[in-house]
Amino acid sequence: MLEILGALMLGATLVMLHPKGNMDLMYIASILIDKQISFMFAVPTSINSLCDLIDEVQLPHFYAMRSLCAGGDIVAAKLTKRIRSIVTSNCLIWNGYGPAETTIFCTCHRIDLMKGKGIVPIGQPLPNYRCLIHDEFGQQVIIGQQGELLIGGVGVFAGYLGRDELTATVLVEIEDETYYKTGDLVRMDSNGLIYYIGRKDDQIKLHGQRIEAGEIEHCLLDAHIAACVVMKWGEDHLVAYVQGSCINEEDLRKHCRSRLPPFMIPSMFVVLDQLPLNTNGKVDRQCLPAPNCSTLDTLKSNTVDAPQTEMEENVHAIWCEVLQCTGKKISTNTGFFTIGGHSLLFIKLYHHYQSSFNFDNHTFSIAPFLQQATIAEHAKLLQKINLVTAKPKAWQSLHISEGNNSFTEYFQSNAKVLIL
Repeated sequence: MLEILGALMLGATLVMLHPKGNMDLMYIASILIDKQISFMFAVPTSINSLCDLIDEVQLPHFYAMRSLCAGGDIVAAKLTKRIRSIVTSNCLIWNGYGPAETTIFCTCHRIDLMKGKGIVPIGQPLPNYRCLIHDEFGQQVIIGQQGELLIGGVGVFAGYLGRDELTATVLVEIEDETYYKTGDLVRMDSNGLIYYIGRKDDQIKLHGQRIEAGEIEHCLLDAHIAACVVMKWGEDHLVAYVQGSCINEEDLRKHCRSRLPPFMIPSMFVVLDQLPLNTNGKVDRQCLPAPNCSTLDTLKSNTVDAPQTEMEENVHAIWCEVLQCTGKKISTNTGFFTIGGHSLLFIKLYHHYQSSFNFDNHTFSIAPFLQQATIAEHAKLLQKINLVTAKPKAWQSLHISEGNNSFTEYFQSNAKVLIL
């Protein structure tokens, strides 16, 4: 609709691809060059793949492009820089947002490469559109708080044909105006810019914790990767599928550890050269490969990462019991959360430490164990605890007559002094 009406209004030529042409990157690139296309709208994954093709085949850049709009998925700052490398400096780059129920575009943002990092905002409402952000109780949220995006205005649809029940669940009346409940989670900053976080139905419930997959994906995109998807696998694992070729998994894990709580750090990272896409150019989650859940780090007995001290041996035995992997050897430098551990198991691990090494949370809290979740570091912490608890205490037995007086006895024996 945007391309058709836009071309008609401006007297421009609309170039249409042949059926399935949007799946042929070489064909798209040749059209952009040969037809001197000046405006294009595409989803971020398609644009990223197009940039990859240009780098591989050394195709000419798109010098005729005057405006390029990305939409339909999260736009990372890294992608905008890649776009800038294939167009002229005069080309305007936009991030557009809008579901079909609001006639596609309802917010837009012109991207400034000189400002900010990470995720690009979806901008502000276009003229004749209004946006509200509500929490789960239908109340408007404050600045910076996430909630569901509701859209009102001239572009909001009348309803789904023949599906009145579904229509009733997504259209609401607020102050005599119809708003569409998008199901998208967003937040607004102090400048009035809206940031897309993810879908409400993409929320993950893991061991009693409600997790926003989009929040983890945003964190990973800040690490300057091209694309990623986070999913729940089984009952115990978060899996991050990351697109790239030269990606260090441990660096990604450290990046997540510095920004996310432990229960949100993926158990496994699956690095792919290219995330599978559907016909719309979006990531096809159904085609993602199953992760290898047997990624527990095993060692030969003579490797340097095997337990070296008696304390490390004891900690190793407790880890094996908690993780139910008795008989396997875990590297002393492997993180607890990288081998299938999660928050509930970590609490169980901490309780094992308390009972085995005779300390309570006042002596040593769980926090330092979380910050350094390896066998080697835990052994050092527990060694410190042993030194503290090993100090002799001045205990001696007393006859019942030798104990301190009760308060009543003390008061009675000193009553005269107290009265005076």
